[in-house]
Amino acid sequence: MEIFVYSDESGVFDKVHNELFVFGGLIFLGKNNKDIASRKYIKAEGVIRDKHQYKKDKELKACLINKSDKLKLFRSLNNCFKFGTVIYQNEVMDQVFADKKDKQRYLDYAYKIAVKRALERLIELSVFNPADISAIHFYTDEHSTATNGRYELREALYGELIKGTFNYNYHCYYAPILSPSTHLDLHYCDSKRITLVRAADIVANRLLFLSTKDDWVKMRAIKNFHIITLPNEDKNHALYSDLI
Repeated sequence: MEIFVYSDESGVFDKVHNELFVFGGLIFLGKNNKDIASRKYIKAEGVIRDKHQYKKDKELKACLINKSDKLKLFRSLNNCFKFGTVIYQNEVMDQVFADKKDKQRYLDYAYKIAVKRALERLIELSVFNPADISAIHFYTDEHSTATNGRYELREALYGELIKGTFNYNYHCYYAPILSPSTHLDLHYCDSKRITLVRAADIVANRLLFLSTKDDWVKMRAIKNFHIITLPNEDKNHALYSDLI
């Protein structure tokens, strides 16, 4: 079986002017589940296009549509496994923001940990057996990341999920959660062309909206949504909204 992960980010990673930054996305177990979700999302987009008479080439990004339509698109994903991480930027060390590479390394860390925690929870709930996974495919919205930065994110994901990682400062080894034979690839996509990357944009936007309101009651009530917070994963008020 293959795993498909679609993701996007919301906010600006700049603690001087912004309090929150989030990643949000979707996890699909098998191509059939992915294709079903894609068709359902396209149908929901079609309803919105007809309602507002949008042109077919208009991308329905979260920043361009109203709250009601965003909720309609988000509800179309009710049966999908969703994940996210909320970064409280005022709690992140200033040194992280001093260098562009350090910022990207931190964002890579936040992303890979969000994916790992969601997959760990799915394994814990016996939703899938890691020994049955032959490949995991990542699709994320393209942005200004340099080519070497894209390579580093792939290596970070591979290390966290398949190879295992060392923390040399604390002399700790973190075991992988997938088989060493699992294939991993990472694709940067134009969301206009990839339906489920657009859906990930809606997930990330919803997470940022509720995080801004600090509405963890609503977040925990969302079906199939696993959320972590950083830099402190164990924030008392917001561990995660669980996957059901």
